[in-house]
Amino acid sequence: MAAQDFNFLLATDSYKITHYKQYPPNVSKVYSYFECRQKKDSPLSEVVFFGLQYLLKKYLTGPVVTEEKIQEAKLFYQMHFKQAVFDEDGWRKVLEKHDGRLPIRIKAVPEGRIIPRGNVLFTVENTDPNFYWLTNYIETMLVQMWYPITVATISREFKKILAKHLKATSGSLEGLDLKLHDFGYRGVSSQESAALGGAAHLVNFCSTDTIAGVLMAQRFYSCPMAGFSIPAAEHSTIISWGRSREKDAFEQILDQFSSGPVAVVSDSYDIFNACKHIWGEKLKERVMERSDDSCLVIRPDSGDPAETLIEVIKILEECFGCSLNSVGYKVLPSYLRIIQGDGIDLTSVDQILEKLSDEGWSAENVLFGCGSALLQKLNRDTLSCAFKCSYVETNGKGMDVYKQPVTDPSKESKRGRLSLRRNSDGFFETIERGAGKPEEDLLVTVFENGSLVRDYSLEEIRKNARLQEEDLKLIFYNHKQELLHNHIINDSH
Repeated sequence: MAAQDFNFLLATDSYKITHYKQYPPNVSKVYSYFECRQKKDSPLSEVVFFGLQYLLKKYLTGPVVTEEKIQEAKLFYQMHFKQAVFDEDGWRKVLEKHDGRLPIRIKAVPEGRIIPRGNVLFTVENTDPNFYWLTNYIETMLVQMWYPITVATISREFKKILAKHLKATSGSLEGLDLKLHDFGYRGVSSQESAALGGAAHLVNFCSTDTIAGVLMAQRFYSCPMAGFSIPAAEHSTIISWGRSREKDAFEQILDQFSSGPVAVVSDSYDIFNACKHIWGEKLKERVMERSDDSCLVIRPDSGDPAETLIEVIKILEECFGCSLNSVGYKVLPSYLRIIQGDGIDLTSVDQILEKLSDEGWSAENVLFGCGSALLQKLNRDTLSCAFKCSYVETNGKGMDVYKQPVTDPSKESKRGRLSLRRNSDGFFETIERGAGKPEEDLLVTVFENGSLVRDYSLEEIRKNARLQEEDLKLIFYNHKQELLHNHIINDSH
């Protein structure tokens, strides 16, 4: 659905229909901002800014107000409120004066940038004094940005954990971009959630089964092919052979996909028996004849993730052997790998890789799939996303405004016109009360008067979001501190 086919007048919270009657007389400017508030007890201290371009392109660009849409909204709101509160005249002026285009300016952080929580991420203001009420009318839609920002942020946190263990147990970060596969398509609430969340994951990784996300990256972020997958079995393709023919099911898959990697779920009945007696005995030669770039990926899908994985890898070592890599960790033969897609979240993936390394195994052996913890087990409060008014102009005079609830100091909002800069120490900081210098402002105008002003490609966004040298140094330093701490604790016992 293009912006022109979508009735933007109906895409807001009901109460906002009445707000044009509530502002002070002679107000001509309303200026608001979006942030992910700081939260001291949250392990998520920084966010990946992503997804605004999709919302702008899909819903806000071009002539979004027509006479037909005004009439549709008028009828709807009359029935909805049981009284005439809809601003028909105001919307008709948008149509007549601006050809149905929104007289709004949005300045935002470049997509993909990593910003500490508590900083402004984008600002919204009206460009025509007659339409001050538009700024917060579009809050409802713009705050839905919480979802792609949160998914992109969590996905990048996974990347940090995987980078830490991969570097420590293999000496390099080779293959990091393929280490976390998006399994979340079926677990989200809608096709649009799958598209937004799936694309947000692709900011950090290139591995996915969520086609909606790949299509979004293609259509809205100029990326011909953002994510990749491999042939893989599901339980139906195994159990349809019957319990006594599990070996035949496995062999069929090896026959059908003789070149290129293939993943086979192997816990339909007994994962340990499947690994030891079917893969490790009956089909051993078939597995061993596969090449480095046509590896068999065995998928456990039940039980305690860490315990099952360690048991599986030990069985595979007995059957197929292993070698030591350059940093002394064990690696299965290159034609054999494991993917763990059950019970994966930020905590479990760290624990699994920690236990594997304790047992002498490199993170090279394992790939991960993640569904609900990546795309669904999150909400607007995960990163404390909020949109607040901070500046108004009335009778030609500007005033910094804010909220300051006595019952919750954490909800105090920012004041005045805002800008984002790097200070002399290199840290991001939000400058309030209009005190920022325009030449230092990192917020970029992305939307103005119905037109998209800046169009980011996924390639640019990935570059902005990549793990920097300082990120990696901090990750590895923290990992060494953890190992030292654990060593001291263990020795004391």
